[in-house]
Amino acid sequence: MGLVHNFDEIVDRRGTDSKKYNVYPEDVIPMWIADSDFKAPQPIVDALVERMRQGVYGYTLNSSRLKKAGANWQKERFGWDVNPDWVEFVPGVISGIISAVRALSQPGDNIVIQTPCYPPFKDLSDHNGRHLLRNELVLKDGRYEINFEEFEEMVKDTRTKLFILCNPQNPTGRVFTLEELTRLGQLCLKYHVTVLADEIHQDIVFNEHKHIPFASISKEFEQNTVAFMNPSKTFNVPGFRTAAFIAANSVLKNGVHDIIVNNKAIGENICGTIAFYTAYESCAYYADQMVEYLDKNCRLVEETMKGVKGIKVVSSEGTYFQWLDCRGLGMTQAELDRFFVETVKLGLNSGKSFGPEGEGFLRMNIACPRATLEEALKRIVIAVNSL
Repeated sequence: MGLVHNFDEIVDRRGTDSKKYNVYPEDVIPMWIADSDFKAPQPIVDALVERMRQGVYGYTLNSSRLKKAGANWQKERFGWDVNPDWVEFVPGVISGIISAVRALSQPGDNIVIQTPCYPPFKDLSDHNGRHLLRNELVLKDGRYEINFEEFEEMVKDTRTKLFILCNPQNPTGRVFTLEELTRLGQLCLKYHVTVLADEIHQDIVFNEHKHIPFASISKEFEQNTVAFMNPSKTFNVPGFRTAAFIAANSVLKNGVHDIIVNNKAIGENICGTIAFYTAYESCAYYADQMVEYLDKNCRLVEETMKGVKGIKVVSSEGTYFQWLDCRGLGMTQAELDRFFVETVKLGLNSGKSFGPEGEGFLRMNIACPRATLEEALKRIVIAVNSL
């Protein structure tokens, strides 16, 4: 019999230097930052404990095992035949994207993102002197769609050098189709725009939806892409700060590598490397079981919120976020944020932090035991229905 993980287990994370649990009072359930409340897979725990018992924690070589594990996961999980030589350590997806931005563009160049979007995409552009172009996703019949006409206008600008693709998309939960990705990629090739593919939520996709690594679609796309992966979301190991980028094109890879080296960010850490390769070598069972568990969490949210006036749930195709359209409550964003913390007693992400397109929305992290989610939903129902 294979390993089985207990996702219903309640773990007390207060007093553990948890960022998630160090923002709100104890009577507020934190459901904001993107880490889960699930224990990591037992094989990761066991591997780390065994290594720590050695008692010597000196400098390490860059791990060939990390490279092989990342490459094998892409091939076995998604059918993308990755050469381990294309895989390289980076301390995190965002730090990796920043390195790619510095390597593959110049101050004043344009970067295209799709909005509402993960806040660091805007920050990394602003902090590095790049000009951000916001390709706004269009909410239509409860599902976000790409405005391709606007996207083409943005990438055809000769100052546009990069497109940051987030798939599965944070915060909307969209999992882009082969047709959508192909159209985006063809436009980027046509106008000589390099794609930086943040695919950190690649394992968390529901029902009939399928994650397609952008670079796997064609050899041309593969040569025009720097992709990023990290076991942090799937296996709840973000505190180890260990991710990887994948680049088949040696010019792109060497350019990003040089920036990482120049910023003294090339050295792997012992625990992060062990967590990375153990996750991808031994913990597929955990990923499968977690997706099944999260899918039920998603459906519970959708069913419960049908009875709540003023809030609509954007059905999630992937990620462990629920994007809540609260505009029907008639509150400003500040009022909405305050209402959820002070009255509902839930700490969610403010929609406005994802850009002006998120005004009136909240992002809810449902990677938690079912009992926690049930309590959170109960609070929402009572508080909103009492308005």
